[in-house]
Amino acid sequence: MKRGEPYMASREQEQQTFYGPNLGYIIELYERFLEDASSVDEETRSYFEKNGAPVAEPVVQQTVETGDFEKYLAASRLADQIRAKGHLAADIYPLKDHPREMELFELRQFGLTEADLRGMPVTLVCPDPPVHLADAFEGIEHLKAQYTGAAAVEFQHVDDLDEKKWLRQKIEQGALTATLSVDQKKQLFKRLAETDLFEKYLHKTYVGQKRFSIEGLDAMVPLLDTIVGHLIANGSETINIGMAHRGRLNVLAHVLGKPYEMIFAEFQHAPNHDLVPSEGSIGITYGWTGDVKYHLGLNRKMEQQSSNVRMTLANNPSHLEFVDPVVEGFTRAAQDDRSQKGAPRQEQGKAAAILIHGDAAFPGQGIVAETLNLTNLKGYNTGGTIHIIANNTIGFTTEPTDSRSTRYSSDLAKGYEIPIFHVNADEPESCLAVALLASEYRATFQKDILIDLIGYRRFGHNEMDEPMNTNPVLYELIHKHDSARVLYANQLVEQGDVTKEDITTIETDINDMMKAAREKVPNVEKEYGGVMPDVVFKGVPTIETGVAVEKLIAYNEQLLEWPSGFSVFHKLEKVLKRRTDALTTKNGIDWGHAETLAFASILSDGTPIRLSGQDSERGTFAQRNINLNDVKTGKAFSPMHSLKSATASFAVYNSPLSEAGVLGFEYGYNVFAPETLVLWEAQYGDFANSGQVIFDQFISASRAKWGQTSGLVMLLPHGYEGQGPEHSSARLERFLSLSGEKNWTVANVSSAAQYFHLLRRQAAILGKDEVRPLVVMTPKSLLRHPLATSDLSELTDGSFKRIVEQAGLGQSPEQVERIVFCSGKVAIDLAEAVSKSDDDFNWLHIVRIEEIYPFPAKQLKALLERFPQVTEFVWVQEEPKNMGAWTYIEPRLESVAINGITQVRYIGRRRRSSTAEGDPTGHKVEQARILTEALTRQTVEEPTTPTTSETNV
Repeated sequence: MKRGEPYMASREQEQQTFYGPNLGYIIELYERFLEDASSVDEETRSYFEKNGAPVAEPVVQQTVETGDFEKYLAASRLADQIRAKGHLAADIYPLKDHPREMELFELRQFGLTEADLRGMPVTLVCPDPPVHLADAFEGIEHLKAQYTGAAAVEFQHVDDLDEKKWLRQKIEQGALTATLSVDQKKQLFKRLAETDLFEKYLHKTYVGQKRFSIEGLDAMVPLLDTIVGHLIANGSETINIGMAHRGRLNVLAHVLGKPYEMIFAEFQHAPNHDLVPSEGSIGITYGWTGDVKYHLGLNRKMEQQSSNVRMTLANNPSHLEFVDPVVEGFTRAAQDDRSQKGAPRQEQGKAAAILIHGDAAFPGQGIVAETLNLTNLKGYNTGGTIHIIANNTIGFTTEPTDSRSTRYSSDLAKGYEIPIFHVNADEPESCLAVALLASEYRATFQKDILIDLIGYRRFGHNEMDEPMNTNPVLYELIHKHDSARVLYANQLVEQGDVTKEDITTIETDINDMMKAAREKVPNVEKEYGGVMPDVVFKGVPTIETGVAVEKLIAYNEQLLEWPSGFSVFHKLEKVLKRRTDALTTKNGIDWGHAETLAFASILSDGTPIRLSGQDSERGTFAQRNINLNDVKTGKAFSPMHSLKSATASFAVYNSPLSEAGVLGFEYGYNVFAPETLVLWEAQYGDFANSGQVIFDQFISASRAKWGQTSGLVMLLPHGYEGQGPEHSSARLERFLSLSGEKNWTVANVSSAAQYFHLLRRQAAILGKDEVRPLVVMTPKSLLRHPLATSDLSELTDGSFKRIVEQAGLGQSPEQVERIVFCSGKVAIDLAEAVSKSDDDFNWLHIVRIEEIYPFPAKQLKALLERFPQVTEFVWVQEEPKNMGAWTYIEPRLESVAINGITQVRYIGRRRRSSTAEGDPTGHKVEQARILTEALTRQTVEEPTTPTTSETNV
């Protein structure tokens, strides 16, 4: 077709040439095609040759002249500009402190007039117009109204055309404009009044106490109401919420229904458990040390819309965003059915996550990006999270110009193709419309969505700060600004929906309710803390964990079978088939083999297993290979899924390169699925450095602070093989420094059998009061070391041993003069050195401390009673003196010493700032020195340093 020729589009052509908001770009391409067909790519050229010009109005015949094309193109570009940049002109800032860039859409900038647009079909600019729009001019005005109001949207960064079309149609059909009945408006006002008056009551009643009020973002509560209601209506049985402390008390009170009297009690005195309603309604569990009130969460079971729903607000320390992956873990655990063998069956509709972020924290804390990256990964997706930025437009005292390099705090989400709604928190009706549309998007596409709720912060960061010191211009505006409650009340009165008397009655009733609740709180003196439960104090009991030989043989045989026609890589097949003979060979079971047999037995006992980490399917050191891949088809198969005796699910996932995000996720998964053996594996042990907040604030202390138990297992490869600082130490000393109140188990075991029993012991206590996390320093070079392998009989009998004596030593206790204590890999190095030596070591005994925390004092005392002549205790480690177990172990060994021994001698590397040598030769020299000194009867002088003393170093 040539320019100037009339055309009529058929219904078929209408379907072929639907371009939506991309029409302007297609017209431009067609212009280039007409001028020079070779200037467009072959596929586009072929399409234009077949279909002709792009269709703007398929039903009305149009004559397309050159001038018309230019006008059409300009009109289409204007429409696209409104869609893409309408947010820059939107009324989304309550304080009116950002200019609205309406000049972006002036007709003259596009070479257009109203008359031009009046002569064009409305479908040119609005492909799915409301029926009342007559032409392109009315279409443009309609687009301005939809995209530049109190709610705005960014979705041009989303690649999926179906999603973009869905969003465009919804928005252009008025989804961002709420239509509420008078009763709904009254209910909305009541919610705003409850939110605002609750904060004001706390402010005047508990003067000077921190509460991190919601004021300035009051619409968050009705917004959450709408989201929660939609999720429940769409089948969610579990809703998990994560948020920092801003507005937390209000969300607890009004979204989760925590009684006012419970909250007032936390302000007034220690938690009074008599105030907690009976099980099945609302309850909160405190640990014995407790936490500040604005860190506490709540579990609530409620009946709503004829459904039994569990709603959880996760406990969260002041590390703001680190709760994000924890809540995602909660949610995936609630979605997974682990009751049958094979991979767990995920039902995404059963549970949903809502994450409420701070505007400074969302772009500022890397854990946010780590969490967003989990959203579409098979082992971690939860069917879409609804994100809300509680946007105060300020951090503690830091304004946006100093806290981020982007226009919006939400811009990080664009990299993950998450649609973003910006909404004015002072326009509650718009907030409800956005909440509903965001919920519909999640339900339709099972993907993340983000609401940037833009408001302000009424007071300083914690109600005791004076913000005029640091942010005077901003707070001058805030001090003059009425609350959302007052503004909406005035609006409803002006519209004639309510009277001033109605407003007064509602507010009086709310205030009376809070006064009555406060009167229920007993006036008692505050008591300090709580008592650690007996079961926690006693620690993990000794549990028989042996497995019958016939069962182990059956597991082994089944795990070496794969489907007919499945082709395993020939080298790997040879390695795995060796496990057939391992059960009949003395000390033939290596670390990976023992782990596999432990997993098989645990699944057969009915305990689900979930393992994740970087390269965990194969194992960083090719020791596991628990998932097999067909070399011809690439199809994956896990023998664990076909294990005949298994009665629970098995899942293993290669994780993204995120330590904090994945560790937090697995912790959350385990908390929500306490019957499941959940294991997180670091690629190398000290990669756990990147997850330190999760260790410090959640895993190590959650039971003491919140009464939140976990049986999470952390596998941290640890051992000095000359691979340099980052591939040697799992920072054992850090876990020991966090050890207290029997909060977890820290183990550094030295044989496959010990690992087997340790895993089975952990599985046995899951879901019980004895449960606690387990930190394991796992090996690298020992994975296949002959002295670390085990005999089948070691798996069939007994239990995990907290201490292990070196075989072949200590046979004549009365001759032993020195006892060497050690742990982990260096114990095998010592055993190997002893086995290769011709010396008589009757004067020496070596004791491996396999469970370092809790310290096995009782077992050591019983052992030491057998050695009446011992005169020297020595601790041997690979790590530098200021690292490893030494600082922790020294006073504890002294406490069990005998025969007047008052000092434990140290043998290891000197104090250092770096964990290990980077030079393999230097490593070998130091390692040899440590072993020689430990096994030499004549004491060797400790090496000196160039400085005046080691203490100064």
